[in-house]
Amino acid sequence: MLWSGWGDPAEAAPLPDTVIGLLRDLLGVEPRGSGPVALEDVTVPEPEGGPAARRALVAAVGGEEHVRTDPEARIRHTRGKSTPDLLRIRAGDVTDVPAAVVLPASHDEVLAVLGACAEHGLAVVPFGGGTSVVGGLAPERRGPFVALDLRRMDGLLALDPVSRTATLQPGLRAPRAEALLAEHGFTLGHFPQSYEWATIGGFAATRSSGQASAGYGRFDEMVLGLTLATPRGTLDTGRAPRSAAGPDLRQLVLGSEGAFGVITAVTVRIRPVPPVRVYEGWRFDSFEEGTTALRRLAQDGPRPTVLRLSDETETLVGLAQPDAIGSGPRESSAGCLAVVGHEGTEEDTAHRGERAAAVLRACGGTPLGEEPGRRWAGGRYSAPYLRDALLDAGALVETLETATFWSRVPELYAAVRDALTGTLTEAGTPPLVMCHISHVYENGASLYFTVVSAQGEDAVAHWTRAKHAANEAILAAGGTISHHHGVGTDHRDWYLREAGPLGVEALRAVKRRLDPDGVLNPGVLLPAD
Repeated sequence: MLWSGWGDPAEAAPLPDTVIGLLRDLLGVEPRGSGPVALEDVTVPEPEGGPAARRALVAAVGGEEHVRTDPEARIRHTRGKSTPDLLRIRAGDVTDVPAAVVLPASHDEVLAVLGACAEHGLAVVPFGGGTSVVGGLAPERRGPFVALDLRRMDGLLALDPVSRTATLQPGLRAPRAEALLAEHGFTLGHFPQSYEWATIGGFAATRSSGQASAGYGRFDEMVLGLTLATPRGTLDTGRAPRSAAGPDLRQLVLGSEGAFGVITAVTVRIRPVPPVRVYEGWRFDSFEEGTTALRRLAQDGPRPTVLRLSDETETLVGLAQPDAIGSGPRESSAGCLAVVGHEGTEEDTAHRGERAAAVLRACGGTPLGEEPGRRWAGGRYSAPYLRDALLDAGALVETLETATFWSRVPELYAAVRDALTGTLTEAGTPPLVMCHISHVYENGASLYFTVVSAQGEDAVAHWTRAKHAANEAILAAGGTISHHHGVGTDHRDWYLREAGPLGVEALRAVKRRLDPDGVLNPGVLLPAD
Protein backbone atom coordinates (compact mmCIF):
# COMPACT_ATOMS: atom_id res chain seq x y z
CA MET A 1 0.00 0.00 0.00
CA LEU A 2 1.10 3.55 -0.71
CA TRP A 3 2.84 4.77 2.44
CA SER A 4 1.45 8.32 2.19
CA GLY A 5 -2.00 7.51 0.83
CA TRP A 6 -4.37 4.72 -0.06
CA GLY A 7 -3.88 1.49 -1.93
CA ASP A 8 -1.94 0.72 -5.08
CA PRO A 9 -0.20 3.82 -6.47
CA ALA A 10 -0.84 2.49 -9.98
CA GLU A 11 -4.59 2.85 -9.39
CA ALA A 12 -4.39 6.53 -8.43
CA ALA A 13 -5.63 9.11 -10.93
CA PRO A 14 -5.64 12.92 -10.93
CA LEU A 15 -8.89 14.84 -10.67
CA PRO A 16 -10.67 15.88 -13.86
CA ASP A 17 -10.48 19.58 -14.68
CA THR A 18 -14.23 19.84 -14.07
CA VAL A 19 -13.77 18.77 -10.45
CA ILE A 20 -10.82 21.09 -9.89
CA GLY A 21 -12.93 23.94 -11.25
CA LEU A 22 -15.83 22.97 -9.00
CA LEU A 23 -13.56 22.94 -5.95
CA ARG A 24 -12.20 26.38 -6.82
CA ASP A 25 -15.49 28.04 -7.70
CA LEU A 26 -17.71 26.45 -5.08
CA LEU A 27 -15.38 25.98 -2.10
CA GLY A 28 -12.44 28.30 -2.71
CA VAL A 29 -9.93 25.43 -2.79
CA GLU A 30 -6.47 26.52 -3.89
CA PRO A 31 -3.90 24.10 -5.37
CA ARG A 32 -1.24 22.74 -3.06
CA GLY A 33 2.19 24.30 -3.24
CA SER A 34 3.90 20.92 -3.09
CA GLY A 35 3.09 17.25 -2.77
CA PRO A 36 3.89 14.82 0.06
CA VAL A 37 7.47 14.58 1.27
CA ALA A 38 9.53 11.80 -0.29
CA LEU A 39 9.83 8.59 1.70
CA GLU A 40 13.62 8.87 1.80
CA ASP A 41 13.35 12.40 3.25
CA VAL A 42 11.36 11.31 6.31
CA THR A 43 13.53 11.39 9.41
CA VAL A 44 12.87 8.43 11.71
CA PRO A 45 14.25 8.33 15.26
CA GLU A 46 16.40 5.43 16.34
CA PRO A 47 14.29 2.50 17.59
CA GLU A 48 13.72 2.36 21.33
CA GLY A 49 13.41 -0.69 23.53
CA GLY A 50 16.96 -1.86 24.00
CA PRO A 51 18.89 -4.98 22.95
CA ALA A 52 17.32 -7.28 25.56
CA ALA A 53 13.84 -6.54 24.29
CA ARG A 54 14.92 -7.12 20.71
CA ARG A 55 16.47 -10.47 21.58
CA ALA A 56 13.24 -11.51 23.27
CA LEU A 57 11.19 -10.52 20.23
CA VAL A 58 13.53 -12.33 17.85
CA ALA A 59 13.27 -15.46 19.97
CA ALA A 60 9.48 -15.18 20.03
CA VAL A 61 9.12 -15.18 16.22
CA GLY A 62 12.02 -17.44 15.31
CA GLY A 63 14.47 -15.17 13.59
CA GLU A 64 15.92 -11.72 13.00
CA GLU A 65 14.17 -11.41 9.64
CA HIS A 66 10.81 -11.28 11.40
CA VAL A 67 11.69 -8.26 13.57
CA ARG A 68 12.04 -5.23 11.31
CA THR A 69 13.56 -1.99 12.55
CA ASP A 70 14.49 -0.38 9.23
CA PRO A 71 13.01 3.09 8.64
CA GLU A 72 10.75 2.13 5.71
CA ALA A 73 9.06 -0.74 7.54
CA ARG A 74 8.45 1.46 10.56
CA ILE A 75 7.11 4.36 8.47
CA ARG A 76 4.71 2.02 6.65
CA HIS A 77 3.30 0.92 10.01
CA THR A 78 2.78 4.45 11.34
CA ARG A 79 -0.87 5.26 12.06
CA GLY A 80 -3.76 4.41 9.72
CA LYS A 81 -5.54 6.02 6.80
CA SER A 82 -7.82 8.72 8.19
CA THR A 83 -7.45 12.15 6.62
CA PRO A 84 -5.57 13.52 9.70
CA ASP A 85 -3.30 10.45 9.54
CA LEU A 86 -2.54 11.13 5.88
CA LEU A 87 -2.06 14.88 6.33
CA ARG A 88 0.47 14.23 9.07
CA ILE A 89 2.41 11.51 7.26
CA ARG A 90 2.46 13.56 4.04
CA ALA A 91 4.16 16.33 6.04
CA GLY A 92 6.77 13.87 7.33
CA ASP A 93 5.32 13.64 10.85
CA VAL A 94 6.23 10.21 12.23
CA THR A 95 5.94 10.93 15.93
CA ASP A 96 3.81 7.79 16.27
CA VAL A 97 6.35 5.51 14.56
CA PRO A 98 6.73 2.04 16.11
CA ALA A 99 10.09 0.95 17.50
CA ALA A 100 9.86 -2.30 15.54
CA VAL A 101 7.60 -4.31 13.26
CA VAL A 102 7.19 -7.88 14.48
CA LEU A 103 5.81 -10.60 12.21
CA PRO A 104 4.60 -13.75 14.01
CA ALA A 105 3.53 -16.85 12.08
CA SER A 106 1.31 -18.66 14.60
CA HIS A 107 -0.90 -18.31 17.64
CA ASP A 108 1.92 -19.52 19.88
CA GLU A 109 4.31 -16.94 18.46
CA VAL A 110 1.76 -14.20 19.14
CA LEU A 111 1.53 -15.39 22.75
CA ALA A 112 5.33 -15.33 22.98
CA VAL A 113 5.48 -11.78 21.57
CA LEU A 114 2.88 -10.59 24.07
CA GLY A 115 4.85 -12.17 26.90
CA ALA A 116 8.08 -10.54 25.74
CA CYS A 117 6.43 -7.14 25.40
CA ALA A 118 4.86 -7.35 28.85
CA GLU A 119 8.24 -8.30 30.34
CA HIS A 120 10.11 -5.45 28.63
CA GLY A 121 7.48 -2.72 28.85
CA LEU A 122 6.65 -2.52 25.15
CA ALA A 123 3.15 -1.70 23.98
CA VAL A 124 1.68 -3.83 21.17
CA VAL A 125 -0.46 -2.57 18.29
CA PRO A 126 -2.00 -5.37 16.17
CA PHE A 127 -1.62 -4.47 12.48
CA GLY A 128 -3.61 -6.08 9.66
CA GLY A 129 -4.16 -4.03 6.53
CA GLY A 130 -3.44 -0.69 8.19
CA THR A 131 -6.79 0.70 7.05
CA SER A 132 -8.06 2.19 10.32
CA VAL A 133 -9.67 5.61 9.87
CA VAL A 134 -10.37 6.33 13.55
CA GLY A 135 -6.91 6.44 15.12
CA GLY A 136 -6.85 2.74 15.93
CA LEU A 137 -3.12 2.28 15.18
CA ALA A 138 -1.58 5.08 17.21
CA PRO A 139 -1.51 4.15 20.91
CA GLU A 140 -1.44 6.73 23.66
CA ARG A 141 1.60 5.71 25.63
CA ARG A 142 4.82 7.35 26.71
CA GLY A 143 7.35 4.83 25.59
CA PRO A 144 8.14 2.47 22.74
CA PHE A 145 5.66 0.17 21.05
CA VAL A 146 5.80 -2.52 18.39
CA ALA A 147 3.50 -3.03 15.41
CA LEU A 148 2.40 -6.66 15.41
CA ASP A 149 2.02 -7.30 11.68
CA LEU A 150 -0.08 -10.43 11.12
CA ARG A 151 0.57 -10.85 7.39
CA ARG A 152 2.33 -14.22 7.84
CA MET A 153 -0.85 -15.60 9.42
CA ASP A 154 -2.79 -15.66 6.16
CA GLY A 155 -4.18 -19.17 5.69
CA LEU A 156 -7.47 -20.98 5.36
CA LEU A 157 -7.20 -23.34 8.32
CA ALA A 158 -10.38 -25.37 7.83
CA LEU A 159 -13.50 -25.52 5.68
CA ASP A 160 -16.64 -27.48 6.52
CA PRO A 161 -18.86 -27.61 3.40
CA VAL A 162 -21.63 -29.44 5.24
CA SER A 163 -21.96 -26.82 7.99
CA ARG A 164 -20.83 -24.07 5.60
CA THR A 165 -18.15 -22.70 7.88
CA ALA A 166 -14.53 -21.71 7.36
CA THR A 167 -11.74 -20.94 9.81
CA LEU A 168 -9.43 -18.17 8.63
CA GLN A 169 -6.27 -16.60 10.01
CA PRO A 170 -6.34 -12.90 10.92
CA GLY A 171 -3.73 -11.60 8.47
CA LEU A 172 -5.62 -12.93 5.45
CA ARG A 173 -6.58 -10.01 3.21
CA ALA A 174 -10.15 -10.03 1.96
CA PRO A 175 -9.44 -10.65 -1.76
CA ARG A 176 -7.23 -13.62 -0.92
CA ALA A 177 -9.86 -14.97 1.48
CA GLU A 178 -12.47 -14.76 -1.28
CA ALA A 179 -10.13 -16.52 -3.71
CA LEU A 180 -9.44 -19.37 -1.28
CA LEU A 181 -13.13 -19.82 -0.52
CA ALA A 182 -14.06 -19.62 -4.21
CA GLU A 183 -11.86 -22.64 -4.91
CA HIS A 184 -14.43 -24.58 -2.88
CA GLY A 185 -17.44 -22.78 -4.37
CA PHE A 186 -18.07 -20.44 -1.43
CA THR A 187 -17.97 -16.73 -0.60
CA LEU A 188 -17.89 -14.74 2.60
CA GLY A 189 -19.93 -11.97 0.99
CA HIS A 190 -18.14 -9.23 2.90
CA PHE A 191 -17.18 -6.31 0.66
CA PRO A 192 -16.51 -3.07 2.58
CA GLN A 193 -14.90 -0.10 0.86
CA SER A 194 -11.57 -1.19 2.40
CA TYR A 195 -11.99 -4.67 0.84
CA GLU A 196 -8.84 -4.64 -1.29
CA TRP A 197 -6.54 -4.09 1.71
CA ALA A 198 -8.34 -4.96 4.94
CA THR A 199 -7.93 -8.29 6.74
CA ILE A 200 -10.11 -10.90 8.39
CA GLY A 201 -8.77 -10.04 11.85
CA GLY A 202 -9.43 -6.36 11.26
CA PHE A 203 -13.00 -7.06 10.19
CA ALA A 204 -13.65 -8.88 13.46
CA ALA A 205 -11.78 -6.41 15.66
CA THR A 206 -13.81 -3.46 14.35
CA ARG A 207 -17.25 -5.00 13.68
CA SER A 208 -16.93 -4.24 10.01
CA SER A 209 -19.96 -3.96 7.74
CA GLY A 210 -19.75 -4.65 4.01
CA GLN A 211 -21.59 -3.02 1.14
CA ALA A 212 -23.70 -6.18 0.67
CA SER A 213 -24.71 -6.30 4.33
CA ALA A 214 -28.42 -6.13 3.49
CA GLY A 215 -28.08 -9.63 2.07
CA TYR A 216 -25.08 -11.18 3.81
CA GLY A 217 -25.17 -9.37 7.14
CA ARG A 218 -22.43 -7.55 9.03
CA PHE A 219 -19.14 -9.30 9.71
CA ASP A 220 -19.95 -9.74 13.40
CA GLU A 221 -23.10 -11.61 12.34
CA MET A 222 -20.96 -13.98 10.26
CA VAL A 223 -18.56 -14.87 13.07
CA LEU A 224 -19.22 -18.22 14.76
CA GLY A 225 -15.99 -18.56 16.72
CA LEU A 226 -12.80 -16.71 17.66
CA THR A 227 -9.42 -17.44 19.17
CA LEU A 228 -7.81 -14.62 21.13
CA ALA A 229 -4.20 -14.46 22.32
CA THR A 230 -3.75 -12.35 25.47
CA PRO A 231 -0.86 -11.70 27.85
CA ARG A 232 -2.68 -14.02 30.27
CA GLY A 233 -3.16 -16.86 27.79
CA THR A 234 -5.69 -18.04 25.20
CA LEU A 235 -9.42 -17.36 25.00
CA ASP A 236 -11.45 -19.65 22.71
CA THR A 237 -15.04 -18.70 21.96
CA GLY A 238 -17.85 -20.31 19.99
CA ARG A 239 -18.43 -24.06 19.80
CA ALA A 240 -21.91 -24.00 18.24
CA PRO A 241 -23.89 -21.70 15.93
CA ARG A 242 -26.00 -20.57 18.89
CA SER A 243 -25.83 -21.27 22.60
CA ALA A 244 -27.59 -20.51 25.86
CA ALA A 245 -24.47 -21.28 27.87
CA GLY A 246 -24.08 -17.90 29.52
CA PRO A 247 -23.15 -14.56 27.91
CA ASP A 248 -21.63 -14.87 24.43
CA LEU A 249 -17.92 -14.15 24.85
CA ARG A 250 -17.57 -13.72 21.09
CA GLN A 251 -19.29 -10.37 21.53
CA LEU A 252 -16.62 -9.31 23.98
CA VAL A 253 -13.90 -9.92 21.40
CA LEU A 254 -15.75 -8.52 18.38
CA GLY A 255 -15.13 -4.78 18.25
CA SER A 256 -12.39 -4.89 20.92
CA GLU A 257 -9.84 -3.32 18.50
CA GLY A 258 -6.79 -5.05 19.95
CA ALA A 259 -7.36 -3.67 23.45
CA PHE A 260 -8.16 -7.07 25.01
CA GLY A 261 -6.00 -9.37 22.90
CA VAL A 262 -4.91 -10.36 19.41
CA ILE A 263 -7.35 -12.35 17.29
CA THR A 264 -5.48 -15.32 15.81
CA ALA A 265 -8.31 -17.30 14.16
CA VAL A 266 -11.87 -16.57 13.06
CA THR A 267 -14.53 -19.14 12.17
CA VAL A 268 -17.14 -17.64 9.88
CA ARG A 269 -20.33 -18.58 8.12
CA ILE A 270 -19.89 -18.95 4.34
CA ARG A 271 -22.34 -19.20 1.47
CA PRO A 272 -22.25 -20.60 -2.08
CA VAL A 273 -20.92 -18.21 -4.71
CA PRO A 274 -24.00 -16.64 -6.36
CA PRO A 275 -24.20 -17.40 -10.09
CA VAL A 276 -26.00 -14.11 -10.82
CA ARG A 277 -25.37 -10.57 -9.59
CA VAL A 278 -27.63 -7.76 -10.79
CA TYR A 279 -27.26 -4.11 -9.67
CA GLU A 280 -29.76 -1.44 -10.71
CA GLY A 281 -30.23 2.28 -10.26
CA TRP A 282 -33.43 3.94 -9.04
CA ARG A 283 -34.25 7.64 -8.80
CA PHE A 284 -36.28 9.30 -6.05
CA ASP A 285 -37.38 12.93 -5.94
CA SER A 286 -36.07 13.42 -2.40
CA PHE A 287 -33.95 11.78 0.27
CA GLU A 288 -37.04 11.49 2.46
CA GLU A 289 -38.94 9.63 -0.26
CA GLY A 290 -36.01 7.30 -0.92
CA THR A 291 -35.53 6.63 2.78
CA THR A 292 -39.14 5.52 3.05
CA ALA A 293 -38.61 3.10 0.16
CA LEU A 294 -35.51 1.59 1.76
CA ARG A 295 -37.32 1.21 5.06
CA ARG A 296 -40.20 -0.59 3.37
CA LEU A 297 -37.82 -3.11 1.78
CA ALA A 298 -35.79 -3.57 4.97
CA GLN A 299 -38.87 -4.16 7.10
CA ASP A 300 -41.33 -5.93 4.83
CA GLY A 301 -39.12 -7.31 2.07
CA PRO A 302 -38.01 -8.50 -0.24
CA ARG A 303 -34.66 -7.34 1.08
CA PRO A 304 -32.05 -6.91 -1.69
CA THR A 305 -28.43 -7.96 -1.24
CA VAL A 306 -27.23 -4.38 -1.75
CA LEU A 307 -29.38 -1.41 -0.80
CA ARG A 308 -28.06 2.16 -0.54
CA LEU A 309 -29.35 5.67 -1.17
CA SER A 310 -27.44 8.89 -1.91
CA ASP A 311 -28.89 12.24 -0.92
CA GLU A 312 -29.46 15.05 -3.40
CA THR A 313 -26.01 16.58 -2.99
CA GLU A 314 -24.12 13.32 -3.33
CA THR A 315 -26.19 12.41 -6.39
CA LEU A 316 -25.70 15.82 -7.99
CA VAL A 317 -21.92 15.77 -7.55
CA GLY A 318 -21.68 12.19 -8.78
CA LEU A 319 -20.06 10.76 -5.65
CA ALA A 320 -22.62 7.96 -5.70
CA GLN A 321 -20.34 6.53 -8.41
CA PRO A 322 -16.81 7.56 -7.33
CA ASP A 323 -15.19 6.51 -10.60
CA ALA A 324 -17.47 9.00 -12.36
CA ILE A 325 -16.97 11.94 -9.99
CA GLY A 326 -17.63 15.24 -11.70
CA SER A 327 -19.84 13.70 -14.36
CA GLY A 328 -23.03 13.54 -12.31
CA PRO A 329 -26.22 15.26 -13.39
CA ARG A 330 -26.03 19.03 -13.14
CA GLU A 331 -29.69 19.96 -13.00
CA SER A 332 -31.39 20.61 -9.69
CA SER A 333 -33.92 17.86 -10.48
CA ALA A 334 -31.26 15.17 -10.20
CA GLY A 335 -33.07 13.78 -7.18
CA CYS A 336 -31.52 10.90 -5.22
CA LEU A 337 -29.87 7.79 -6.62
CA ALA A 338 -30.51 4.42 -5.00
CA VAL A 339 -28.47 1.34 -5.86
CA VAL A 340 -30.35 -1.94 -5.51
CA GLY A 341 -28.56 -5.26 -5.99
CA HIS A 342 -29.74 -8.86 -6.03
CA GLU A 343 -27.47 -11.92 -5.89
CA GLY A 344 -28.39 -15.59 -6.19
CA THR A 345 -29.76 -17.91 -8.82
CA GLU A 346 -31.21 -16.47 -12.00
CA GLU A 347 -34.74 -17.45 -10.97
CA ASP A 348 -34.38 -16.10 -7.44
CA THR A 349 -32.82 -12.77 -8.44
CA ALA A 350 -35.50 -12.24 -11.11
CA HIS A 351 -38.30 -12.99 -8.66
CA ARG A 352 -36.91 -10.80 -5.86
CA GLY A 353 -36.08 -8.05 -8.34
CA GLU A 354 -39.66 -7.92 -9.60
CA ARG A 355 -41.10 -7.80 -6.09
CA ALA A 356 -38.61 -5.14 -4.96
CA ALA A 357 -39.35 -3.07 -8.07
CA ALA A 358 -43.04 -3.05 -7.20
CA VAL A 359 -42.25 -1.66 -3.74
CA LEU A 360 -39.84 0.95 -5.10
CA ARG A 361 -42.35 2.14 -7.69
CA ALA A 362 -45.09 2.34 -5.07
CA CYS A 363 -42.79 4.60 -3.01
CA GLY A 364 -42.17 6.97 -5.93
CA GLY A 365 -39.07 5.38 -7.43
CA THR A 366 -38.21 5.55 -11.13
CA PRO A 367 -36.10 2.73 -12.59
CA LEU A 368 -32.84 3.80 -14.27
CA GLY A 369 -31.78 0.37 -15.50
CA GLU A 370 -28.58 -1.53 -14.81
CA GLU A 371 -26.08 1.10 -16.01
CA PRO A 372 -25.98 3.11 -12.72
CA GLY A 373 -25.68 -0.17 -10.80
CA ARG A 374 -22.82 -1.37 -12.99
CA ARG A 375 -21.06 1.98 -12.57
CA TRP A 376 -21.43 1.76 -8.82
CA ALA A 377 -20.15 -1.84 -8.73
CA GLY A 378 -17.20 -0.94 -10.95
CA GLY A 379 -16.17 1.96 -8.70
CA ARG A 380 -17.20 0.63 -5.31
CA TYR A 381 -13.61 0.70 -3.97
CA SER A 382 -12.55 3.96 -5.67
CA ALA A 383 -13.49 6.57 -3.07
CA PRO A 384 -10.28 6.34 -0.99
CA TYR A 385 -8.23 6.95 -4.15
CA LEU A 386 -10.45 9.93 -4.89
CA ARG A 387 -9.69 11.28 -1.42
CA ASP A 388 -5.96 11.19 -2.16
CA ALA A 389 -6.52 13.15 -5.36
CA LEU A 390 -8.63 15.71 -3.51
CA LEU A 391 -5.92 16.14 -0.88
CA ASP A 392 -3.38 16.64 -3.66
CA ALA A 393 -5.60 19.38 -5.08
CA GLY A 394 -5.65 21.23 -1.75
CA ALA A 395 -9.06 20.14 -0.50
CA LEU A 396 -9.90 18.81 2.93
CA VAL A 397 -12.01 15.66 2.57
CA GLU A 398 -13.08 13.17 5.21
CA THR A 399 -15.90 10.79 6.03
CA LEU A 400 -17.81 9.83 9.16
CA GLU A 401 -20.68 7.48 9.83
CA THR A 402 -23.33 6.71 12.41
CA ALA A 403 -26.58 4.78 12.78
CA THR A 404 -29.94 5.13 14.44
CA PHE A 405 -33.53 3.88 14.40
CA TRP A 406 -35.69 4.70 11.37
CA SER A 407 -37.81 7.19 13.29
CA ARG A 408 -34.71 9.21 14.17
CA VAL A 409 -33.00 9.15 10.76
CA PRO A 410 -34.33 12.57 9.62
CA GLU A 411 -33.28 14.26 12.87
CA LEU A 412 -29.82 12.67 12.86
CA TYR A 413 -29.27 13.48 9.19
CA ALA A 414 -30.12 17.16 9.74
CA ALA A 415 -28.15 17.44 13.00
CA VAL A 416 -24.88 16.14 11.55
CA ARG A 417 -25.20 18.17 8.35
CA ASP A 418 -25.88 21.33 10.36
CA ALA A 419 -22.96 20.69 12.74
CA LEU A 420 -20.48 20.14 9.92
CA THR A 421 -21.75 23.01 7.78
CA GLY A 422 -21.93 25.44 10.68
CA THR A 423 -18.50 24.68 12.13
CA LEU A 424 -16.63 24.80 8.84
CA THR A 425 -18.47 27.87 7.57
CA GLU A 426 -17.68 29.75 10.78
CA ALA A 427 -14.02 28.85 10.20
CA GLY A 428 -14.16 30.49 6.77
CA THR A 429 -14.29 27.33 4.67
CA PRO A 430 -17.91 26.55 3.76
CA PRO A 431 -18.13 22.83 2.98
CA LEU A 432 -19.91 20.50 0.65
CA VAL A 433 -21.62 17.89 2.88
CA MET A 434 -22.90 14.72 1.23
CA CYS A 435 -24.57 11.67 2.71
CA HIS A 436 -25.87 8.24 1.83
CA ILE A 437 -27.67 5.46 3.64
CA SER A 438 -25.05 2.74 3.50
CA HIS A 439 -26.58 -0.14 5.50
CA VAL A 440 -30.16 -0.99 6.39
CA TYR A 441 -31.85 -3.09 9.07
CA GLU A 442 -35.40 -3.85 10.01
CA ASN A 443 -35.24 -1.25 12.77
CA GLY A 444 -32.87 1.40 11.45
CA ALA A 445 -30.06 2.43 9.13
CA SER A 446 -26.55 3.83 8.88
CA LEU A 447 -25.79 7.33 7.60
CA TYR A 448 -22.41 7.85 5.90
CA PHE A 449 -21.27 11.45 5.44
CA THR A 450 -18.57 12.83 3.15
CA VAL A 451 -17.28 16.36 3.75
CA VAL A 452 -15.22 18.49 1.35
CA SER A 453 -13.92 22.00 2.01
CA ALA A 454 -10.82 24.12 1.69
CA GLN A 455 -8.08 23.03 4.11
CA GLY A 456 -7.62 26.26 6.03
CA GLU A 457 -4.35 27.21 7.69
CA ASP A 458 -4.13 24.05 9.82
CA ALA A 459 -6.07 21.27 8.12
CA VAL A 460 -5.78 18.76 10.97
CA ALA A 461 -7.02 21.22 13.60
CA HIS A 462 -9.66 22.43 11.15
CA TRP A 463 -11.10 18.96 10.72
CA THR A 464 -10.77 18.09 14.40
CA ARG A 465 -13.10 20.95 15.35
CA ALA A 466 -15.65 19.88 12.75
CA LYS A 467 -15.46 16.23 13.74
CA HIS A 468 -15.96 17.09 17.41
CA ALA A 469 -19.05 19.12 16.53
CA ALA A 470 -20.42 16.22 14.47
CA ASN A 471 -19.75 13.76 17.29
CA GLU A 472 -21.66 15.94 19.74
CA ALA A 473 -24.53 16.21 17.28
CA ILE A 474 -24.61 12.43 16.84
CA LEU A 475 -24.96 11.74 20.54
CA ALA A 476 -27.48 14.54 21.02
CA ALA A 477 -29.65 13.18 18.20
CA GLY A 478 -29.60 9.63 19.59
CA GLY A 479 -27.15 8.06 17.13
CA THR A 480 -24.27 5.71 17.84
CA ILE A 481 -20.79 7.19 17.60
CA SER A 482 -19.77 4.58 15.01
CA HIS A 483 -21.62 2.07 12.87
CA HIS A 484 -18.66 0.31 11.23
CA HIS A 485 -15.46 2.38 11.42
CA GLY A 486 -14.90 1.56 15.08
CA VAL A 487 -13.83 3.56 18.12
CA GLY A 488 -10.04 3.91 18.00
CA THR A 489 -8.87 7.07 19.71
CA ASP A 490 -10.91 9.47 17.56
CA HIS A 491 -14.27 8.28 18.92
CA ARG A 492 -13.16 7.08 22.34
CA ASP A 493 -14.35 9.98 24.48
CA TRP A 494 -17.82 9.86 22.93
CA TYR A 495 -17.91 6.06 23.16
CA LEU A 496 -17.31 6.34 26.91
CA ARG A 497 -20.39 8.56 27.17
CA GLU A 498 -22.40 6.19 24.99
CA ALA A 499 -21.41 3.15 27.06
CA GLY A 500 -22.02 4.91 30.38
CA PRO A 501 -19.93 4.87 33.59
CA LEU A 502 -20.88 1.35 34.68
CA GLY A 503 -20.31 -0.06 31.19
CA VAL A 504 -16.87 1.54 31.07
CA GLU A 505 -16.05 0.17 34.51
CA ALA A 506 -16.95 -3.35 33.33
CA LEU A 507 -14.76 -3.00 30.23
CA ARG A 508 -11.87 -1.74 32.34
CA ALA A 509 -12.20 -4.82 34.54
CA VAL A 510 -11.93 -7.05 31.48
CA LYS A 511 -8.92 -5.09 30.27
CA ARG A 512 -7.15 -5.42 33.63
CA ARG A 513 -7.81 -9.16 33.76
CA LEU A 514 -6.65 -9.98 30.21
CA ASP A 515 -3.92 -7.33 29.95
CA PRO A 516 -2.71 -6.53 33.50
CA ASP A 517 0.35 -4.60 32.28
CA GLY A 518 -1.65 -2.48 29.83
CA VAL A 519 0.49 -3.33 26.78
CA LEU A 520 -2.34 -3.97 24.32
CA ASN A 521 -3.11 -0.95 22.10
CA PRO A 522 -3.18 1.49 25.03
CA GLY A 523 -5.57 4.40 24.63
CA VAL A 524 -7.60 2.67 21.92
CA LEU A 525 -11.22 1.93 22.91
CA LEU A 526 -10.44 2.90 26.53
CA PRO A 527 -8.12 5.59 27.94
CA ALA A 528 -4.67 4.33 28.85
CA ASP A 529 -4.04 3.92 32.58
